[in-house]
Amino acid sequence: METPLLYRQLQDQLSQWVQPKDQRHLQGFAEIVAAVLQSGEACLGRWIPYLSHRDCGARAHMGRLSYFLHNEQITAERYYEPLLRQALSAFAGEAILLTLDTSMLWDQFCLIDVCFVWGGRSITLAQVVLEHGSATVGFEQYKPVLERAQTLLPPKVQVTLLADRGFEHGELMRWLNKQQWDWAIRVKSDLLVTTKGGRTQSVERLFPPPEHAYLVGPVRVLGDID
Repeated sequence: METPLLYRQLQDQLSQWVQPKDQRHLQGFAEIVAAVLQSGEACLGRWIPYLSHRDCGARAHMGRLSYFLHNEQITAERYYEPLLRQALSAFAGEAILLTLDTSMLWDQFCLIDVCFVWGGRSITLAQVVLEHGSATVGFEQYKPVLERAQTLLPPKVQVTLLADRGFEHGELMRWLNKQQWDWAIRVKSDLLVTTKGGRTQSVERLFPPPEHAYLVGPVRVLGDID
């Protein structure tokens, strides 16, 4: 069977940046990524028609795919991050937008991820899945995800981080200020802010009338965060 064109193209491109422990791993990786792209689905069984082969039955194919997914030598650090660094290098010195978010999986696991936003899409930079029954997580649980994402960024970027109100944490805000990142975090209406004149009041008291917007600044929150 002739090797599919997309597979050959992927292997040629990936080999420029990915350094596998075994070249067979890269070949399998390129083949499966090509199958994912062509099937447009994350279901393993849907990839089988796009795999080249060896007169294998469906069970043998599923075994190969399972081996690939559980191979400890095929990791995001080895296969995904080099591609990210290459793609992000084009944004050196630019202003970029990141998001910090959580998603619940089967009411048992919490996915925490930091994504790069560009062209109406979000591209995952770093993520972790915790066995945690709530989408609300502490700063120490997601700090490593932020730090991992930071290592992938090109030099001299001006970062703005967006986060929902589940991340209204003083530790996060202080960490972001220390990194010299800008941030916009949705907060609860009862959060106290101190305006430039020294007056402290809740965010709710600063709400504008309907269909209006107020810009209030500089302000201080949680006693010591500007």
